[in-house]
Amino acid sequence: MISVVIPIYNEKDSIEPLFSELLPVMNALEVPYEVICVDDGSSDGSSDLLKNFSKSDAKIKHIKFKTNCGQTAAFDAGFRAAKGGIIITLDADLQNDPNDIPKVIEALEHADVACGWRWKRNDPVIKKISSKIANGVRNWLNQEDIKDTGCSLKAFRRSVVERFKLYKGLHRFFPTLAKMEGFRVVEVKVNHRERQFGISKYGVTNRIFRALADAFAIRWMQKRIIRYEFEENIS
Repeated sequence: MISVVIPIYNEKDSIEPLFSELLPVMNALEVPYEVICVDDGSSDGSSDLLKNFSKSDAKIKHIKFKTNCGQTAAFDAGFRAAKGGIIITLDADLQNDPNDIPKVIEALEHADVACGWRWKRNDPVIKKISSKIANGVRNWLNQEDIKDTGCSLKAFRRSVVERFKLYKGLHRFFPTLAKMEGFRVVEVKVNHRERQFGISKYGVTNRIFRALADAFAIRWMQKRIIRYEFEENIS
């Protein structure tokens, strides 16, 4: 089974177009799947819409937080609810292209995590600049070479997410967290589209200053992670 995990926060206008694109892509894979929508405390009517979709299609699951808890919490809840051996993540704002899902799944033939790389960004200039700075800070502090840590379109083997212990903001470090556990990570070029509805929930200060603080935390974890191999296992 494949599980698709989608955090949703005040994306009412995007939900119906998202499903109209996503479901045909998943049906074409001809494997069992589920779509887990984690409503991160929306106040715009997204929850009611998701309830209706989940009632009409058993493949669509709806989880709702009492209050807004953030994207990392939404991913964590989705991972815990997921039943699939492969887990796909993507945003609800339509900037990720569901037609790229088969591409990231295929990349798992030679990796444990496949990360989307938005090599042609369709964002305002200020967002591009802030993302580039934040990505550079993360790579510098964590000795990484990930081209695009911010793309939500990713594919994971189940064994990877089962090892994650997440805290606020750490969804930006999924590739690094996977590497720390010894998993193989690849990047895949994917399409990126302009936002059609609503506004971005993350500004310049979110991207730069939070990225810096979280990158220091990840660096601390990298230096102190426990690694060992058995020479002889005595029972």
